[in-house]
Amino acid sequence: MTQTPDTPAAGKPPAWIRQVVDFGALVAFAATFLFFRLRGEPGDQALVHATWGLVAGSVVAVVVGLWVEKRLALMPLLVGGFALVFGVLTLVFNDDLFVKLKVTVLNASLAVALLGGLYLNKQPLKALLGTVIPINDRAWRILTFRYGLYFAAVALTNEAIRSEALVGWAADRLGYQGVDPADVWVSFRGVLWIASSAFGLSQLPLIMKNMNADAPADPPADVMAPARPDTAP
Repeated sequence: MTQTPDTPAAGKPPAWIRQVVDFGALVAFAATFLFFRLRGEPGDQALVHATWGLVAGSVVAVVVGLWVEKRLALMPLLVGGFALVFGVLTLVFNDDLFVKLKVTVLNASLAVALLGGLYLNKQPLKALLGTVIPINDRAWRILTFRYGLYFAAVALTNEAIRSEALVGWAADRLGYQGVDPADVWVSFRGVLWIASSAFGLSQLPLIMKNMNADAPADPPADVMAPARPDTAP
């Protein structure tokens, strides 16, 4: 029987399920934050309340990912694990510092792992995604270096955005009064999602140009996979 473009391959989950797994926690987090802000809650308290959405969404994402892929995929497990740990710390201490700090720690850890592995002549990104993106070793080294720098930039930028003193100073210099740092940080998370997608798309020429000769003719289904750590709040 001939498979049509709209028919999922045998044993392969529909694409929308993967999107739900990838973005479910982010949507739950943003929706919960917006709900409490519209009710008049201060930004820091709305962030703490929104962490319940983050934790619940992360649990669902890990469970659905396990159900769909029939295994504990490393990247969703890593992202979900960080979200759960820092989310629980936020709820226990009633402090939005931890949910903000999670972005720095996760991305800094990824940057160190990728750039450190490259320095040691290893290819951690290939070990993680080699079966998903079939490209040659030279391209893997370039991709690893680019993503290492990208994750480092995200970590440094998050440190600047989460600083209430720096946000307050910048708002005063720009002539904005009464800016809530929590609103700025949540907005940054939305911008970061767009930036992650754009950065992933910008790597497509490198990927397509360096596909292995025995790779399938169609582009790999998950060419955006390296960017996914940044889609979670």
